[in-house]
Amino acid sequence: MKSKSETRKYSQVARAAAADDTAKRIIDAFLGRLLTDWFDEITLDRIAADAGVTVQTVIRRFGGKDGLLASAVKIMAEQINAQRATPPGDVHRLVTNLMKDYERTGDAVIRLLALEPRHPALKEVLDIGRGEHRQWVATGFADQLNQISTASEREKTLDALVTVTDVYTWKLLRRDMNRSRAATAATMRRLIEGLFADSLPTDSQGAGA
Repeated sequence: MKSKSETRKYSQVARAAAADDTAKRIIDAFLGRLLTDWFDEITLDRIAADAGVTVQTVIRRFGGKDGLLASAVKIMAEQINAQRATPPGDVHRLVTNLMKDYERTGDAVIRLLALEPRHPALKEVLDIGRGEHRQWVATGFADQLNQISTASEREKTLDALVTVTDVYTWKLLRRDMNRSRAATAATMRRLIEGLFADSLPTDSQGAGA
C-alpha cells in the first residue's frame, strides 16, 4: 500500500504531465494555425477549440497570443533546424533540405513578414529567425567560405548566400514566377555555385599568392 507521501508525489507527477500535454496541444494548435492563417486573424477562441481546452486555459498557461507566439517559435525553430540539418559543404543536400523547409513553412513566414511592421512581437521573433538562418548558412557553407582568403570577401559572400537562400528568393521563384520545386532548387544551386566561382581563387591566382 502506498504511503500518503508517495501518493502525493504520484499525483504531482501526473498533474505536471497533464499540464505539459495540455501546453503541447495548445502550441501544436497555434502552429497549425500559423501554417494556414494570418497571425492577426488567429484568435484564442480558435486555438482553444483546436486544442480542446478553454480560452482561460490558454491565457492562464501563456498569457495571451504574444506569449503563445514566444513559446511556439522555440518549437518551430527546433523543427526547422531538424529539417535543415545537413553535413557542411554538401550544396545539393543543403538546398534540398532548405526547400523541404520552405515548402512547409515558407508561406507562413512570408505572411508573418508582411505583418511585422504592425506587431512588435513579430519583429522579435523574426529577428531570431533571421539570425538562425544566417548561422545555418555560415555553418552549412563553412568549407567553401573558409577557402576565401580575406575576411571582407568572406563576409560579402556570406551576405550573398543569405540572400540567395532567403525565403523571399523561394517566394519569388515558387509563387511569383510559378516555378516548380525542382526548378527552384536548381536555380538556387546555380546561384550558389556562381557565387563561389566568383569568390574562390583560380589556380593561377593561387599559384601567384
